[in-house]
Formats: sequence, structure tokens, C-alpha cells
Amino acid sequence: MTKKESLQLLEEKKVRTVWDDKEEKWYFSIVDVCGVLTDSKDANAYWRKLKQRLKKEGNETVTNCHGLKLRASDGKLRMTDVADTEQLFRIIQSIPSPKAEPFKVWMAQVASSRLEQMQDPEKSIDQAIVDYKRLGYSDAWINQRIKSIEIRKELTDEWARTGVQQGLQYASLTDIITREWSGMTTKQYKSFKGLRKESLRDNMTNMEIALNMLAEASATELSKQRNPNGFHQQKQVAKKSHILLHFLDLC
Repeated sequence: MTKKESLQLLEEKKVRTVWDDKEEKWYFSIVDVCGVLTDSKDANAYWRKLKQRLKKEGNETVTNCHGLKLRASDGKLRMTDVADTEQLFRIIQSIPSPKAEPFKVWMAQVASSRLEQMQDPEKSIDQAIVDYKRLGYSDAWINQRIKSIEIRKELTDEWARTGVQQGLQYASLTDIITREWSGMTTKQYKSFKGLRKESLRDNMTNMEIALNMLAEASATELSKQRNPNGFHQQKQVAKKSHILLHFLDLC
């Protein structure tokens, strides 16, 4: 899952949300939603009891909900139950609250905002900057990260042009490029950093982002020069993405 964590505000209360690029849908923190709808002093306890009751009733929505690591109020990442829009609508039906209908309208507005960002890349970039600032990243890091997103998009556009399929083929090529500059695959690098479901790129240092950008930019330029056809020929291009890095070492 490629995800972007952000905070949404409803009646001055924070609701943690995650946008899944692959599935193109929002996931909402269920505990935060319970806190908004019930004004409970202990939203975690409220959700635990509601979750137990719904499970006993055989509610499949609760069974299908999964957890993601979201940033808590103390700044640490903790596993949190999340639900997509459809799942959340069903859970809300079980919460007696006069705020239920306004909350549904709010969720629709969040979804609409994301669609506008998808149609207008500048809005998406602006939102990413706001999200990263809320998460405490420095301006220098944010500038690097935004540039890296642009370079990554140029690379994936080039892969698509040459017939590479999204999903496993993209992941395989990314592994090759990552290994060329870091000596590790993406999975190994995440393990090295102690990450699980968190985004590797969002946990890179400025130097790591710079090296990754350079490798991906090199792969894009080499692909344009050699015009490979399909995944297997792109693998050979990816293996050469380190050439520019070695050139800089010599300089």
C-alpha cells in the first residue's frame, strides 16, 4: 500500500486519514471518528466495546477492517483500526449520534477534495506540503521529498510508455534501482530502518532522498536513450541506474 497520512478537521477535532494511492481510497481512524460522533472522554474504550458488540452480532464490516500505523498525539506511530468510506458508513449506523449525517457530508467533501487533487497535480502537491508540515518535517526535507515525487512520476510514466505493467513489475524495477544505490532491496531497506507498513521514502534522510532521486532520474534518461521494450529490457536499464552515481564519486 502506498499511503499518505494526513489530518482532517471536523468541528475543530482531528481525524487521522490515510490516502491509498493503489486503491485510490481514503481510510479513516475509527477511534477518531468515535470521538467526534460521541464526545466520549475515552474514544478508545468506546470503540473497543462497540467492536466487541458488532463482532458478537456477526458484523462482517468489523471483521474486514484492518490496522495501520498512524501517528498518535505523542508523535509515535501506533497500530490503529481504520475503515474505508463504505465500511465507515456501516459502522456509523451503529453509533447513535445526531452528528452522523453531518459527518457523512464531511466524508463526501474529503473524497471530493481528493478527486480535485487527482485532476490538478498542483493541488495534490500543495496538500502533500501541508500534510508533511503537520507531521513535523522540515522545509528542507519537504522540498526534497516533493522533488522526489516529481522524479518518480517521470520514471513511472517512462515505464508505462515502454510497456511495463503496474504492480509487481514496477515493484521489481524499484527494487533493482534501490539495490543499485543502497546495496539493499526495498524490503531489506525497510527492515534495516525498522519499518513495517510505513513508507520507506517518508522515512529517508535528505541524503537518501537525493541518492534515490539521482538513481531514478538516471533510469529515466537511460530509458529514453535506449528505448527498451517491456519489463525484461527495462530490468537491464534499471541495473545501469548507478552509472551516474559512480561518475559523481569519481568527480
